[in-house]
Amino acid sequence: MLDWFWELTLGNQLLELLYAIMGLIAVYTGVKNLRDEENPHPVGTCVFWSALGVIFLVGKLLTENFTWGVTAIGALVVLMALPAMLGQVSGGKNDAPTEQETMERFRAIGVKIFLPALGIGVFALCFALFTEINALVGVGAGVLVGIGMVMAFDRRNTPAVFLNDSRRLLDLMGALSMLPMLLGALGAVFTAAGVGEVIADYVGRVIPKGNVSLGIIVFALAMALFTMIMGNAFAAITVITVGIGAPFVLAYGADPVLIGMVALTCGYCGTLLTPMAANFNITSVAVLEMRDRYGVIRRQILPAVLILLFQIAYMLLFR
Repeated sequence: MLDWFWELTLGNQLLELLYAIMGLIAVYTGVKNLRDEENPHPVGTCVFWSALGVIFLVGKLLTENFTWGVTAIGALVVLMALPAMLGQVSGGKNDAPTEQETMERFRAIGVKIFLPALGIGVFALCFALFTEINALVGVGAGVLVGIGMVMAFDRRNTPAVFLNDSRRLLDLMGALSMLPMLLGALGAVFTAAGVGEVIADYVGRVIPKGNVSLGIIVFALAMALFTMIMGNAFAAITVITVGIGAPFVLAYGADPVLIGMVALTCGYCGTLLTPMAANFNITSVAVLEMRDRYGVIRRQILPAVLILLFQIAYMLLFR
């Protein structure tokens, strides 16, 4: 049953192990919420996180070994979605440290607390630049090393602390934590359904053939706008590149590396402007306990517009 695993590259094997760890954390979150008397919706919350955990744990195993595996995973996705749709996913008991405890830890550890977070980025970059292993594995390795560093900073940081804090963070994010993945899948569905070709047809009536400058401007603006709609630049770029980027920009000799890279960051400008990017703009509001639900977005409007204009100018100059 594990033949498929050994046929994977080392990077993908490590990635599957990371998915398994994520699955165990999700199942743990579900079980803890089921047993939490302070959670107003323990059953729905347990179903949501446990179904997600099972998908991460055995999803690949089922789809690779059984003809009914894809159907089973689809059923789990539907099962996971039901409590979210019905508003039955909620947070339980909050074991967050008090302000006094936080200040005590800060005085003891100081700015060294930022080293684990910095390490995650460093590991991801090193894996991407110096190995053939997926950068996501580098992120996972950075997290594991960061856990070791935090445990070394303070012996009270036991494995149970990390498990409970992971559960607390998932409770805080709730069902919105799945939005980026679902929107990413939606981009693939849109592409397969031919949405890109439809967009190309409409845009072709506006942009004269061969006008690369106008094509770049429309491509960049469409990336930002479609990202605002979908909440995910990775989902948007597949559709918009098929519909606008390829036929109106790349087909006329523009550098695909430069255009593709900068167009994606144009999409990130849209990420700054939409509540659909819940993991960026809504979760942070909850973490910071801000009164203004859209306070983060309001403060990002001007930087997003300026960055978008700069990126359009960059593409026009160096295409």
